[in-house]
Amino acid sequence: MKKYLSLLLISAFVFSFSTSFVFAEDEAVQASDSNEIQAIKQKMVTEREALRAKIETNREEAKTKMETLRASLKNEKDAVKAKIKEARIEGREQALERFNNVIDRMSELKDKVNTNITTLEAKGIDTTNAKTFVATAETKLNSAKTKITEATTLLSGSTEQLTAENKTKLRTLAQETQTLIKEAHQALKDAHKALKDAIIAKRNADNATTTTTQ
Repeated sequence: MKKYLSLLLISAFVFSFSTSFVFAEDEAVQASDSNEIQAIKQKMVTEREALRAKIETNREEAKTKMETLRASLKNEKDAVKAKIKEARIEGREQALERFNNVIDRMSELKDKVNTNITTLEAKGIDTTNAKTFVATAETKLNSAKTKITEATTLLSGSTEQLTAENKTKLRTLAQETQTLIKEAHQALKDAHKALKDAIIAKRNADNATTTTTQ
């Protein structure tokens, strides 16, 4: 079981990147109260909530399947087998929860980058590169979510031990999911750097303009 679960754990290093984007040292990052910015932010919130609602629905369906499997244990007359199956269900639930927690944290990080992009763009800062990196991260995360859904289908199918074929498939899904999350994480780091570089470029351009006009 330990070997089985280890395939589903995602390395802790994906959380090493700080989820805080602090640009307080530059006036260009101060939040704008304009109606346009507020409208864009509201649209982002609406889209974000719609996506979260869809994800939550999928998770509830998986939870229901697991509860159904647990209820089926009442028909297991062999106490030892019942305990083994119960432990198997709990292990699978924990594995899926870890996957989902990683996706949630990465999605929150992406949302913070998008918020900063919106604010900086309104200040005249070029956010083109950052947007490209965020789009890449979003694509990777969506692919990871799809693979987690496939893993959920495998794990919630029955209380029996997985077949050799399904174990191989699950191992592949876990490895592919981990790779996608690492790539999404790197893309968000690149987006963060792109924003910082854009702030510096804007500041230098403003300073050059000021010097020329003096």
